Amino acid sequence: MNRYALLALTAAAVVLGACSKSDDAAPAAAGPRPTLITATQAETRLVQRVEHSIGQVESKSAPRVAAEVDGRIVAVAVEVGQHVRQGDVLARLDDKDFRLNHDAAQAEVRRLQALITSQDRQVERLRDMVKNNFTTESVLEEAAAQLEALREQLKAAQARLAAAQRNLERAVVRAPVSGQVEKRSVDVGDYVKAGTPVFQLASRDRLRVQIPFPESIASQLRSGLAVELVSPTAPDTIIKGQVTEILPMIGSSSRAVNLTTEINNPGDWQPGSSVNAYLILEEYPAAVTVPETSVVRRPAGEVVYVIRDGLAEQRVVTTGIRRLGYVQILSGLAAAETVAVDGAAYLTDKTPVTVQEPRG
Repeated sequence: MNRYALLALTAAAVVLGACSKSDDAAPAAAGPRPTLITATQAETRLVQRVEHSIGQVESKSAPRVAAEVDGRIVAVAVEVGQHVRQGDVLARLDDKDFRLNHDAAQAEVRRLQALITSQDRQVERLRDMVKNNFTTESVLEEAAAQLEALREQLKAAQARLAAAQRNLERAVVRAPVSGQVEKRSVDVGDYVKAGTPVFQLASRDRLRVQIPFPESIASQLRSGLAVELVSPTAPDTIIKGQVTEILPMIGSSSRAVNLTTEINNPGDWQPGSSVNAYLILEEYPAAVTVPETSVVRRPAGEVVYVIRDGLAEQRVVTTGIRRLGYVQILSGLAAAETVAVDGAAYLTDKTPVTVQEPRG
C-alpha cells in the first residue's frame, strides 16, 4: 500500500471515532427534575381562638366548723386529711350539764301534762254540776282559767325542753358537709366557747377554679365563655366549664384579671392543685384549614402551593388562628384544593412535583 492510501485510511478512522464519541455523549432531554412532596386537601373544621393560663383549684364549700355551745372537748373523732360525710361526728363536748337541764325540762313537761289532765277532768265535772245547778258558773270559769294557765305553762316548758335537747345535740360537733378535714384546732381537754372554730373542712364534690388572664384581653372577657380544664395528672381528660365570675379589680402585682369557673369534681381533683385552663374567646365552626407546614413565607407574603397537573402553583393567602398543627386560611384558598405539605418549603411557582403518600 502506498503512503497516500495509508494516510486516507487513517483519516477515515479518526472521523469515524470522533462520530462515535459524539453519539455516546449526547445529553438527556432538557428540563428540571420533579420535586418529591406530600400533599393534602384543605379541610373545613372547627377552629377556636384560645387563651391559655394556669388555674388553681379550690373547694366551692370550705366551711369553718365552730363549737355551738360552751364546753370542754372530751373526744376528737377525726384527723387532718380524713374524709368525712355530712353528719359524721367530728368531736364531742362534755354534755353532763346539758343532759341535766334536758332531764329537768322533760320532768317539768310531764308534771304539767299530769296537772292538765287532772284539771281537764275537774272542768268537765264542774260543767255537769252547773247543768244540774250544783255549783255556780263562776266556779266553772275559775277552773277553766286554771286549765288554760296550765296549758300555757306547758308550752313554755316544752320550749325549754326543746332548747335543752338542742343544746344536748350541739354538744356533738358534726360535719355540715361531706369533704376533707383541712385543719383541726382543738385537742381533748380544751375548753371552747360557742363560736370558736374547731375544724376546717373542704368539700371536694363541687370545685371552683380561679384562673388569671392578662389585662390585655380584659375587654374580650365576659361571663358564659367556655373554658376547658386539663389536669397535669390526667392530660387526656378535658373538663368543660363556663366563666361564672370576673373579678372587677386587676391584680396590682400580677396585672391579671381573675376569672372563676365552677365544676363538679371529675374524680380525684384536690383543692389547691393546679390545672391548665384554655379560655375559648372565639369559634369558627367551618374554617378552611391546612397543616402548618403547608404555609411558607415568601417575599410576596405567606403562601401555599396548590398542586395542579403536576405543578406547584404559588398562592398568596391570609392566615388566621394557628392551633393544634393547623392554620386557618381567611382568604386565597378554597376547601378541597390540594396543597403541598412536606417539601413545600423547597418549592417555587410552577415547580414540577411528584406527590408521594405520607409516611405512616
